[in-house]
Amino acid sequence: MSKRHGRPYRRKVALSSPLRLLLILLLIVLGAWRYWDEQNQPGTFDELTEGPHRVERVVDGDTLKLANKARIRLIGADTPETVKPNHPVEPWGPEATDFTNRFIGDEPVRLEFDGDRKDRFDRHLALVWVGDRMLNEELIRAGLARARTEFPYSQSKKRLFRQAEDEAKAAGRGIWSGSPAGSR
Repeated sequence: MSKRHGRPYRRKVALSSPLRLLLILLLIVLGAWRYWDEQNQPGTFDELTEGPHRVERVVDGDTLKLANKARIRLIGADTPETVKPNHPVEPWGPEATDFTNRFIGDEPVRLEFDGDRKDRFDRHLALVWVGDRMLNEELIRAGLARARTEFPYSQSKKRLFRQAEDEAKAAGRGIWSGSPAGSR
């Protein structure tokens, strides 16, 4: 190292053009990835509105994933498990999932909120409509879900769900048939 005017100086290191180009490209890719990641995060409570939404996939009978990545759990309807980790597939679970897939089809769903907006798993709690039919109620009426009325949502919906469950029980549908799925 030489001294110039009593102070050491360092020789400037110039980045070669290929190295400079690589660093610039790396910064662009990182910036684009960060932007994409932010845009594809699940919708938050404030972002998820009542009204029409596209369903990306049916997770199981009572859980949906929307095109905006928000997860929806049906209010008041509890279908048998099909995807719970470390848990076997329960009887009537695949039928409930199939029912939900057929019920929704390619149609957009309309969400309606009633009571708590999210559950302990950070899923949005909603009534899910296709046209003038409510999925929550129809699953219960078909005997593919139990009515869950212990949670905070409107008394009118609780009465509707209890009535649908009573109808399914009286008709011996699905989980109320007394026989496991597949042995019908």
